[in-house]
Amino acid sequence: PVIPCVVSEWSVWSGCAEPCKTTYRVRRRHVIQEPRNGGEECPPLEERAGCVEYWTQQGTECKQSLIPALITTGGFGKARKKRSAADGNERAGYCVEFQLVAITPGCLQSQHSYTHWMQYLREGHTVCVECQHPALDSRSLHCYGDGSGSKKNQLLHWQAVGNPRCKGTWKRIRQLDTCSCPSVHSFLFI
Repeated sequence: PVIPCVVSEWSVWSGCAEPCKTTYRVRRRHVIQEPRNGGEECPPLEERAGCVEYWTQQGTECKQSLIPALITTGGFGKARKKRSAADGNERAGYCVEFQLVAITPGCLQSQHSYTHWMQYLREGHTVCVECQHPALDSRSLHCYGDGSGSKKNQLLHWQAVGNPRCKGTWKRIRQLDTCSCPSVHSFLFI
């Protein structure tokens, strides 16, 4: 008889392959029954997914310059503020101004409505990125990827949420208590 391949359920996801950098995690499954007599072949036995671990294995916080900032449109923050105000957890946030240095072509190639904001990312422009609850880490009181502790003119990395092909580099200009950029150049740390 024809016997198809049979595989186990997926394992739990592993931790990130390396701390303090954008990397991957893994899950695996194994073959329970090999296919025979022309039976259906086995599916992939390993899957990888992107991840970032912000703490070293010794429990210390990663250096900020190693971590890409994850950003989305500033409009997302209005709904976020309403939710956090309702449960009373909102802490005071802040804003960081950056000058965009390099942008991948993938930022302009996305057709989805939820990625239209990426068209406003242009090399040389100054953008404001707001750090607010819940992205504001309660231990360090900053957002990951905000460039705190970086050297002057150091190139820092960012990535747009919703389009993994949209990423680039920027230089931190200054930190502000409130954002003062036009809405099309206002973004949000995730």
